Amino acid sequence: MALNLAGPGVLNAPASADAESDARSAPGAHSPARILVVDDETHVRAMVGSTLERQGFEVHLASSGREALETLERNSFDLVLTDIVMQDVNGIALLERIHAQYPNLPVVMVTAIHDISVAIDSMRRGAYDYLLKPFEREHLLSTVQRAMDHRHALEETHNYQQSLEQMVRARTEMLRHAMEDLEHSYDVTLEALGDALDLKDSETEGHSKRVTAYTIALARAMGIPPADIKIIARGAFLHDVGKMAIPDEILRKPGKLTHDEQTVMREHCMRGYHMLRKIPFLAGAAEIVYCHQEHFDGSGYPNGIRAHEIPVGARIFAVADALDAITSDRPYRRAQSFDAAREEILRCSGTQFDPTVVEIFLKIPNELWQELRSEISGQNKRFSTFDLTPPSRSDI
Repeated sequence: MALNLAGPGVLNAPASADAESDARSAPGAHSPARILVVDDETHVRAMVGSTLERQGFEVHLASSGREALETLERNSFDLVLTDIVMQDVNGIALLERIHAQYPNLPVVMVTAIHDISVAIDSMRRGAYDYLLKPFEREHLLSTVQRAMDHRHALEETHNYQQSLEQMVRARTEMLRHAMEDLEHSYDVTLEALGDALDLKDSETEGHSKRVTAYTIALARAMGIPPADIKIIARGAFLHDVGKMAIPDEILRKPGKLTHDEQTVMREHCMRGYHMLRKIPFLAGAAEIVYCHQEHFDGSGYPNGIRAHEIPVGARIFAVADALDAITSDRPYRRAQSFDAAREEILRCSGTQFDPTVVEIFLKIPNELWQELRSEISGQNKRFSTFDLTPPSRSDI
């Protein structure tokens, strides 16, 4: 590789103050920028290296592409200056390895005038720039400084992106916590609303919490995603919210309701739906409230829809609701056993209840339902209405 740095004595000329200042202000301003010079001709490496060292750069020399790759594995650099034509790993092959392993490391190719097409091709392969031999010292220094500025710009962009990503992650985490706090506040408000309903309808005290716990456990056993279980749980808990609009003389009547009174009572599905549907985070729950009295065979109300026209949350709730109703005291009868509830739910599979839901329900041992009921109705009362991990057993 022949090299002409603007004639004899040029390499020994004193460096300009501006050039030296630029070199020292390259990336890594607290230490000299590091340059790897690769050339298989000893005197060329030495001349280029000494020129750059006098400008304040830290220079490492490599006599082949293979040696350059080994040096890159041991050290970090801000720039690689490499000849194209070398007997070992040539400059193009070296460029491709560097571009693949160190994509932000700029590479300047050095080539003879007759290799201009090769130099241009190297730019397409990722080289930052090229130098045509023979070149002057100032041309070398200006090309090196541009490459350093390019590296510095890349680092600033990378650092900015990292800073931006960190800020976005931090803000996202803050937003997530805020949304969780807001969601918790919503659920606390809903629990208060449920307690108010229990006070209005003392016959079913604790029913909303129990049926919600049963619904969550059954939904989990069916493999419903957690996000959907939250919606279903809210619908289960608020299923009777429409009864707040039912007159007390009907809601709390001790005897059998007349036909007209039953018609009014059945309006609680529609009334509850209209209460909730305009609240964005309860829109899904509102659908369950609306359909919770529908039957699998179409004999329910308010619309007589059937089978999979009924939202899956409402079909799950129907089984949980029947379980609690059968195993709770009523003015007209004493609570029955969980075994009796299982028999009745099985008997109504395919008519009132979805057979798929019933099949999953029957696989769950009575002990789970008893444990959930104790958690809610017992002295400890540790169960939270919207807890998605109620006590469960490994065989579910």
